[in-house]
Amino acid sequence: MLNVEIETANKDTQAFDSKMRGLVLNRVGLAIALAYIMPALVLQAESSETQTRPNVIFMLADDLGYSDVGCYGATKVKTPHIDRLAAEGYRFTDFHTAASICSPSRAAFLTGGYPQRAGLYMGINPNRTAHWFLGLHSDEITIAEPFKQQGYATHMVGKWHLGTEPEFLPRKQGFDHYYGMPCNYAHSPKFFDNDEEVFATTPLDQLTQLYTQRVTSIIRDQAKSGEPFFLYYAHNYPHTPYQAGKPFKGTSQDGVRGDVMQELDWSVGKMMTALKETGIANNTLVVFTSDNGPTSNTYAKPFRGTKYVTFEGGHRVPFIFHWPARVKEPSVSDISIHAMDVFPTLSAAIGAPLAKDRVFDGENLLPLLDGMPLKRQTAQPFYYYNCENLQAIRCGEWKLHLPRSKQQLPFWDKNRAFANLQRPVLYNLHSDEAESTDLAADNPEVVRQMMALAQSARDDLGEFMQRGKSQRPTGSLFPDGPVISHEKDWDTVDSITIKAIARERQKRHPDPNTKNVTPRRKKQK
Repeated sequence: MLNVEIETANKDTQAFDSKMRGLVLNRVGLAIALAYIMPALVLQAESSETQTRPNVIFMLADDLGYSDVGCYGATKVKTPHIDRLAAEGYRFTDFHTAASICSPSRAAFLTGGYPQRAGLYMGINPNRTAHWFLGLHSDEITIAEPFKQQGYATHMVGKWHLGTEPEFLPRKQGFDHYYGMPCNYAHSPKFFDNDEEVFATTPLDQLTQLYTQRVTSIIRDQAKSGEPFFLYYAHNYPHTPYQAGKPFKGTSQDGVRGDVMQELDWSVGKMMTALKETGIANNTLVVFTSDNGPTSNTYAKPFRGTKYVTFEGGHRVPFIFHWPARVKEPSVSDISIHAMDVFPTLSAAIGAPLAKDRVFDGENLLPLLDGMPLKRQTAQPFYYYNCENLQAIRCGEWKLHLPRSKQQLPFWDKNRAFANLQRPVLYNLHSDEAESTDLAADNPEVVRQMMALAQSARDDLGEFMQRGKSQRPTGSLFPDGPVISHEKDWDTVDSITIKAIARERQKRHPDPNTKNVTPRRKKQK
C-alpha cells in the first residue's frame, strides 16, 4: 500500500509541474493559478488518504466447522456468498482458533494473546456460581480500542460471551455501540440494543434477520457519514439452539442446521450488497471465520474431533480474508496461521501501532498479500490449551498430545480417548490429518524436544490450578477473590469468600427463592 501511495503522489506532482509550466509566470497569473489548482490538489490528497483507511468487518460464526461451507467441502448446504468471498480473496486451509470453546476463543481474537495470557481461559456462564462475577479484565486492550484511537466508529453486533455483568460488557471494552444476544441462549435469552433490553426472550427464528438489518443499517449510515468504521459481527449460529427464518425453512438438505447455515450465508450476501451499493466495498476488509469447531464431527471433516477437544476438529476452522483494494490475485494458502494473528493484522491495516506493554502472540499477515513470508518460523510452537490444561503442541508438521489426568480436564472436555493419557502421542499432520497413527515411538527426539516446550509453556501460561508468570489478571468483581475455572473445584474456596460473593449476587440479581447464601459444600473424602 505504501508503494501505491508514493506512486500516486509522484503522479500528482508531475501533473502539478506540467500545469505550472503552462502558466504565465507573473505574480498575478501565478496567484490565480494557485487559487484554482491548490484546492483541487488538497481535495485529491484528502480523498486519497481516506481511501487508504479501510473499513473493517470481522465476522465470527459460532460452532461453525471446517467443512460447514461450500468452499471448504460442504455438500448439503449452499453458501454462494461466503464462497464468493473466498473466490475473490484469500482462503486459508490451516487456520486454528485458540480454544475449542466460546469464551477463551473470543478473548484471543479480541486481545491478540492466548486466552491464558489474557486471563480469560474458562467458559463464562452467568448461571455458574464460580463464573458469574468473572469476565475480560478492563485493562485488556481489545481490537476495538486501536480502531477508536484511529478515529473509527466501533460497532458490535451479536454474541459477546466475555462476562455479563455491566463492568465487562462491549461498551466498556472499546465499542461505541452494541446490538445482540450477548450469551448463549441457554445462559440467558435476553437481547440488547446498547443498554436497553429489547427482548426478554430472543426470537430465534428472527435472529439472523435482526442482525442483518442492523449490520446493513450500520454500513449505510457509516458510508453516508464518511466516517471509517469497524464492525465486529459475531453471529450466535450455528450454535444450538437455533431456528431458521421462515423463508429458509426446508431449503437445505441438512435439516434445520442446514437451513440456518443458508440463512447465515444470505446475511453475508446482504452485507456485501450494502457495501457495494454504498460504494465502499473496494476498500472494506472483511474477515470471515468461526470461534471453534462444531459439536458434530460431520462438519469438521477431514479432521478428527469436535468442539470441546484439542483434536484438529475442535480448532481448525475456515478463515477467509477479503479486501479487493489489496487482494489483487485471489489465492488458497496452506500457511499455518491462528486466531492471535487477527489483532496485529487489523491493527496494521489501519496503521495502528501495537501496545508496547504486553505480549502479542500473533503476527501481521498483510505481507502474505504481497508475496512475502511471515517472520515466524514454520516450526514455531502453537499451544492447544483446554481451559488451564495444556493438552497438545504443534511444531510444523508434528503435533504432540501431552499426558494428562482426569483431574486436570475441564468439565466440558469430551475427549474420552485421552481422558487419562499416560504417555505422549505424536501425529504427523502433513501425512495424517485425521490424527490416527501414533509415531511417538519412532521419533523420540521430536517427543523430547516438544515435551521440553510444554514445560516452558506451563511456566509461562499456566497449568491446572497453577498461574503462569506471564498471565495477566482475570476480570473479576472481586479482584482479591478466587479465579476458579472449573465449577467442580469451587469447594476449594473459603466459606467467607463464598458468602461475600453470594451476597453480591443476590444484591445484583435478587432471587426470592434464595434462602441461604452459603452453598452446600462437598463432603471431604
